[in-house]
Amino acid sequence: MNYPLELNTMPGFAGSSAYFLRYQDPRNPDALVSKEANEYWREVDLYVGGNEHATGHLIYSRFWNKFLHDIGVAVNDEPFKRMVNQGMIQGRSNFVYRVKSTIGDSPVATQQPTGEAPIVPTFVSANLRTQYDTTPIHVDISLVTNDVLDTARFRAWRPEYANAEFILEDGKYVCGWAVEKMSKSMFNVVNPDDVIDTFGADTLRLYEMFLGPLEQSKPWDTAGIEGLYRFLRRSHRLVFGQPVIDRECTPEEARLLHKTIKKVTSDIEILAMNTAVSQLMIFLNGFAGETKPVPREAAEAYTVMLSPFAPHLGEEMWEGLGHSGGVSDALWPEFDEAKTKDAEVEILIQVSSKPRARMMMPADATPEEMQRIAMNNPVCAGKTFKKIIAVPGRLVNFIE
Repeated sequence: MNYPLELNTMPGFAGSSAYFLRYQDPRNPDALVSKEANEYWREVDLYVGGNEHATGHLIYSRFWNKFLHDIGVAVNDEPFKRMVNQGMIQGRSNFVYRVKSTIGDSPVATQQPTGEAPIVPTFVSANLRTQYDTTPIHVDISLVTNDVLDTARFRAWRPEYANAEFILEDGKYVCGWAVEKMSKSMFNVVNPDDVIDTFGADTLRLYEMFLGPLEQSKPWDTAGIEGLYRFLRRSHRLVFGQPVIDRECTPEEARLLHKTIKKVTSDIEILAMNTAVSQLMIFLNGFAGETKPVPREAAEAYTVMLSPFAPHLGEEMWEGLGHSGGVSDALWPEFDEAKTKDAEVEILIQVSSKPRARMMMPADATPEEMQRIAMNNPVCAGKTFKKIIAVPGRLVNFIE
């Protein structure tokens, strides 16, 4: 059956550029969006997308939004308040090094003239390759674990390598590596389904946010994901492996809890997801322990903060804490600024502006108190000073 050629490009051009306006008033039969609804919702607060796609889409969206603004449909002249381009997740490629005297492109090509032995493809381990004239060849990263090649699977990978031989170092074949754009031709594409099957969707989600700043390109390294998997397992044990009790946090526990709430809250607002995860790790180190009782206040706040990064585990932990509703409906924890302050801080002791020692002092110590405490440091023994300068929370400088 023949179908007529579709010549209408408007759904892809206009529709993909202005659909956010329709979301504001989806059941209006008379207009794309009513002025009242558009006045309420206005433009998109945040647009996140890859550099190439978002930049191209931005041109079309701005074109159509300005047109709709000119004819009185869109309230705002610009469609988006802010756009963030997330960095590219780069691939970590692996290489094997083939000795050039053994190069052949196929089983047929590796045969010598009649009566002579065939050329056996030989590969030399990365740290030994300078001893040979070699050609680097991309190898499928699924055949490599922590840069060590599975030689048996490599031989089965392609027919021309079926009889390959390897020059090993310490009994193993070590591959070279480089950070490149993910590409099928470089055999460095990571299938998310494989990662999910091994580590779970929460681990994959968390690892992508932990790799680095959102707007920077970052190399994918499968070896690094195991640490995030262990972190989530420890988080699970915080609720299901340790006793959660109804007691107030100690001053030290409260300080860590409120510091974490403050840090994670502010980091999420500026899309610094990697440092928010780092702070959650610091929290867990302070509260985790096989039999260490966890204050309910701390366990619940941690579960709520973890849930945007690991939503499936967050729901399970929230239910384990005795709640019937979903964690996504829970109130975000609030911090008390006074409880984020350290009781003590490390102070640098200088003599004539040269670092000599460090001391712990009360965080709220006055300059006079800092001078008195610092005088007890051994670096000051038997010395007289012309002047003492104390900077609260930072240093005491003795001028000889």
